[in-house]
Amino acid sequence: MKKLTTIFLLTISTVSFGQRTVLFADSISNTYNIPEISYAVVSSKFTLEIAALGKHSINLPDTATLDDRFHIGSNSKAMTAFIIAKYVEKGKLKWKTKFFDLFPEWKQNSKSDYANITLQDLLSHKAGIQPFQGENDPQIPDFKGTNPEKRKQFGQFVLTLEPVKIDDQNPFTYSNAGYTLATLMLEKVVGKSWEELVEKVFNKDLNLNVKLSWPENQKVKDTWGHLTENGSLKPISSEWNYHLDYTEPAGDLNIKLADYVKFIQLNLQGIEGKNNYLKSDTYKFIHNGVKNYSLGWFNVYENGKELSVHSGTGAFTYFTLVHIDRIKSIAYIIFTNSFNQKTQQGVRLLMRKLKENYGS
Repeated sequence: MKKLTTIFLLTISTVSFGQRTVLFADSISNTYNIPEISYAVVSSKFTLEIAALGKHSINLPDTATLDDRFHIGSNSKAMTAFIIAKYVEKGKLKWKTKFFDLFPEWKQNSKSDYANITLQDLLSHKAGIQPFQGENDPQIPDFKGTNPEKRKQFGQFVLTLEPVKIDDQNPFTYSNAGYTLATLMLEKVVGKSWEELVEKVFNKDLNLNVKLSWPENQKVKDTWGHLTENGSLKPISSEWNYHLDYTEPAGDLNIKLADYVKFIQLNLQGIEGKNNYLKSDTYKFIHNGVKNYSLGWFNVYENGKELSVHSGTGAFTYFTLVHIDRIKSIAYIIFTNSFNQKTQQGVRLLMRKLKENYGS
């Protein structure tokens, strides 16, 4: 009877949190001009709170649903690292595998500073690779061919550039291009493209319905990302021809919130010591095996807390933020379909509110 009472009280408390949070999130949406906000709070077994509010576009009447898809930008990095981890477990790669052990023919034309970079270095941004974050990037040649062929040409080009210095003052340099190089290593040993491996791992094996590029919003009702131009939001059609400069593995996936929740719960289970699609030891290494930035996650220690944290900008049209409290084993996920300073500020206020409600 006592156990049933506890469950009942927990349910009432969660519903109360949910009602208050929806009102708070709605005020954030209005105050910070965010067209759509979807968010969730989850443990390894349960979804404690989940909601969608707002609308798909500032120019459309159709409203948000939990079936909406969001471009998750750099939160794709954790998913690419997850795929790679599976093939490390299979023995196709090791975290310490050197890049030029797989591409010895590239070494002669590459900067000697990169001679000993490893898969782990690339995934943890410690290889000194130029950032390629869309601003002040080196001029990129117009590569031709399939996506894997263009990634190879891009990888060869990147390795001819001067490295960024890594030292105690700058322990890592966040690099989208580094994830392209890590993906080239994966594609080489598996014999499949990153796109094919996204399909196999996330859709066939895990049934998560992950898709590439923008959410489709022309044939179906779904989210539109919003650029900010001259201080105003501009809806972006899924037909917009944007270019991620051959760094798609670092940031070009879209997914529904409920499916992303399942992905995060796999990580939470692994952090708790349970094996699932990956081994628990693999999850622990992914999240806190490397200081500062581990494999697809910022590894944060502050005020007695241990957090895995990441955000994604979706080519400056979406903004997503994820915090995993590794000690309390609870995760907080916020998806939006706009990007600017106001969006970021509103999302961070909502994240603070969620964490206050659930004790992180």
